[in-house]
Amino acid sequence: MRAFYKLLLFVWLVLNVSCKKGDSPMVKNVGFNTSDLDTIAAGYYEEYLKMYPLEATSQGDERYNDLLPNNLSQEFIQNEIAFYSSIQNQLKTVDYESLSNDQKVVFDVLEYTLIDKQERYAYHPEYIPFTQFGGLPLDFPMLGSGSGIQPFKTEKDYDNWLKRIELFPVWMDSAIENFRAGIKNNVVLPKSLVIKMIPQMKAGEITTLEIDKNIFYGPIKNIPKDFKPVTANKYAKLYQDAIKSKLIPAYLKMAEFLEKEYLPKARSTDGYNALPNGNNIYAYYVKSWTTTNKTPDAIHKTGLSEVERLRGEMEKVKNQVGFKGSLEEFLNFVKTDPKAMPYKTSKEVLAGFQSILDKITPKLKTMFNVTPKTPFEIRQTEKYREASASAEYIQGSPDGKRPGIFYTPIPDPAKFNVTSGMESLFLHEAIPGHHYQISLQQENLKLPKFLRFGWIGAYGEGWALYCESLGSEFGLYTDPYQKMGSLSDEMLRAVRLVIDTGIHTGQMSREEAIKYFLSNVAYDEAGATAEVERYMAMPGQALSYKTGAMKIRELREKYKNQLGKKFNIADFHDAVLSQGCLPLQVLERKMDLWAKDVK
Repeated sequence: MRAFYKLLLFVWLVLNVSCKKGDSPMVKNVGFNTSDLDTIAAGYYEEYLKMYPLEATSQGDERYNDLLPNNLSQEFIQNEIAFYSSIQNQLKTVDYESLSNDQKVVFDVLEYTLIDKQERYAYHPEYIPFTQFGGLPLDFPMLGSGSGIQPFKTEKDYDNWLKRIELFPVWMDSAIENFRAGIKNNVVLPKSLVIKMIPQMKAGEITTLEIDKNIFYGPIKNIPKDFKPVTANKYAKLYQDAIKSKLIPAYLKMAEFLEKEYLPKARSTDGYNALPNGNNIYAYYVKSWTTTNKTPDAIHKTGLSEVERLRGEMEKVKNQVGFKGSLEEFLNFVKTDPKAMPYKTSKEVLAGFQSILDKITPKLKTMFNVTPKTPFEIRQTEKYREASASAEYIQGSPDGKRPGIFYTPIPDPAKFNVTSGMESLFLHEAIPGHHYQISLQQENLKLPKFLRFGWIGAYGEGWALYCESLGSEFGLYTDPYQKMGSLSDEMLRAVRLVIDTGIHTGQMSREEAIKYFLSNVAYDEAGATAEVERYMAMPGQALSYKTGAMKIRELREKYKNQLGKKFNIADFHDAVLSQGCLPLQVLERKMDLWAKDVK
């Protein structure tokens, strides 16, 4: 998963920031011309950043770095709904038929977004302000650590963060009130998740009174050297006071609430089907995260079919290496097989990733006409966060001054196992996956900002997973262990289709889901449990990867058959990536027009 968007997941937990569009478009009345659509789109996003200033901060827009609106309050929610409705009314005045094809995509995505953002409130997402997997209380420490997206370079930066600290307890108090409203309306989290949240709120790095060890003191320990001593001392005192009087009490108050009041009311069931109106709520999240009208049942059946297919492919690899046991035994075997762990040093692992890039680079020219200008680097994850980090892509700056970086944790090079998906991982997180898609999106100055900086998981993660399927075309996956790694990565996404839909429609319990996961994916029990509980916390999100990848592959085959010799894979990829993250239904409409023009 793209690291930048992990931060934004907390918005979903309250507001579900994905986009969708129904089959029937809104009525398009004659009125504004195409330039006014650009104005509407620009005005929408400008106001949206004011409502959600953390998104502005994440983009390097520093105008709102001191703001932290209480987006859990009823006043905020009602104002937000009214704002979306007003933009929707503006769109009704646009003469849709006079728009160019590219302008129609802009219109469709914005309309889709507005409909989704209003529809979600019918299901009261504010009753569950955060979970063990994501939310503001989990993101705030990284923001305030001095190592995140919140800048700490000037005195104004240090003042801005103090203002956000002042507002944080207000947000936490509202979260408690909303959790209580959820209790009153029987919309509560499973006990198994709440149990994980309590120690998160008590974590030593955020609640310790040994200030030097508190994560929120990081900006003071790394205060700019050009600050005068008197200034540095002033901020040291202010930050110590804020940590002790604002942050620590807010976290401990939440921990006490969760432990003493919320946990006893938490449910023993696992899926959303157990909640009042739960089946409709889950159907909405499925639609929102996949940006399709696929039903949970249809997705579940697709998942079962894909798992069966991938098990067959894994059996072939098992036979190729001469393993005589069952597939489950083989999955356990590859975790410790020395042949799957060929490296001795971190430099060797990094060189292994570089060799993947070197191998695919000549073929990239035949697969893409348009490539990013943003530089790219491969780095080892920093030691201080390596133990708990996953491989990730950190996007470059839109101006290309900061490179896109593929980070890989290597806590023990001798245990770096290629069957966890080395070649497939690089294609997904780096090139041509997230680096190409996000860089080209950011670099495209013709796009309105809500598209330049937008994210839709079904498209973004779908593209990255689709890129994994290009491995054979790039000359990769010739080693059986690397092939097993690619199959394991794809299996993970297929299993998600089965488990997410299984849990939230009542077909699977948490324990059954963990058992199913372990029988198909080479994880240990702790990793499998964390995955399953992630799906419980974020219904529908795990469906976006495979759904998006399968749609892009489906479109590729569709146009290949339609166009015959006129089909060009580089042109297809360029067209898919040309307008940023799109809902899958919008993507298909756009690509149908592309194919029509090619004929």
